[in-house]
Amino acid sequence: MNIEQFERMRVGKGFIAALDQSGGSTPKALHLYGIDESQYSTEGQMFDLVHQMRSRIITSPVFNSERILGAILFEMTMERLVEGLPTAEYLWHRKGIVPFLKIDNGLQPVINGACLMKPIPELVTRLNKAVSYGVFGTKARSLIQESNSVGIGACVDQQFEIAHKVSAFDLIPIIEPEVDIKSPEKNWIEHILKRSLLDALDSLDSSQNVMLKLTLPDEANYYRELTHHPRVVRVAALSGGYTQIHANELLAQNDGLIASFSRALTEGLKQQQNDGEFDNTLDRSIQQIYTASVK
Repeated sequence: MNIEQFERMRVGKGFIAALDQSGGSTPKALHLYGIDESQYSTEGQMFDLVHQMRSRIITSPVFNSERILGAILFEMTMERLVEGLPTAEYLWHRKGIVPFLKIDNGLQPVINGACLMKPIPELVTRLNKAVSYGVFGTKARSLIQESNSVGIGACVDQQFEIAHKVSAFDLIPIIEPEVDIKSPEKNWIEHILKRSLLDALDSLDSSQNVMLKLTLPDEANYYRELTHHPRVVRVAALSGGYTQIHANELLAQNDGLIASFSRALTEGLKQQQNDGEFDNTLDRSIQQIYTASVK
């Protein structure tokens, strides 16, 4: 493990940029960027376009370690080059930003109010690849829609099972049991989820450390116990479909939480913008998210 990266993630000021849209979410990300589906006809062309978008973000002078601690990458992004370097290497050695890899294969259908992760048969291969590319940690996402303790428990159990496998490769896992912000039971979900996460964290030994990525809670500072848990390196918040303004307002109410925004980070960015317009839009977003993260 890179100790400099570990300490940066543990105590550094800033937030995590989520640049990990996968096959299912890429068309929407491109559409918001001003590229509709008529502009590409194959999956390869689609991923070429999204890599161009991500490269433009990563190479922007305003995307730097003064305000950004880490960045989460999709596997195909990790394997591609930015200015002649593998993306993770570029992030760390050129920008001082800690690279993470999204490792899940998407979600299964809802069972007991929760969407568990699809099987990851290639997990060992993917983790070996992450190590070879110099990645610091991983991220895996599941989704909770109902306050069903069976479904929430299964979600947390699966997340920590994967996390144990990640830790065996000397990588830091980001555990992301997202809570659906549209669920009428959101506050009850958060109550059950926090208890389940605390129980799972208490079962870890001193050699096992994780990060958490959680939906912004209804009650300010509701996850304070998680942010102070000795096995938790950092707790990040996802925007979950909130607008950038609303997500920042909620984040600023939660001491110890930092942002890990995806759509809220790239809000307002367009392919058609010239470099000055693009950088100014990105700079405003980064500054507002940074301010909410370090309040």
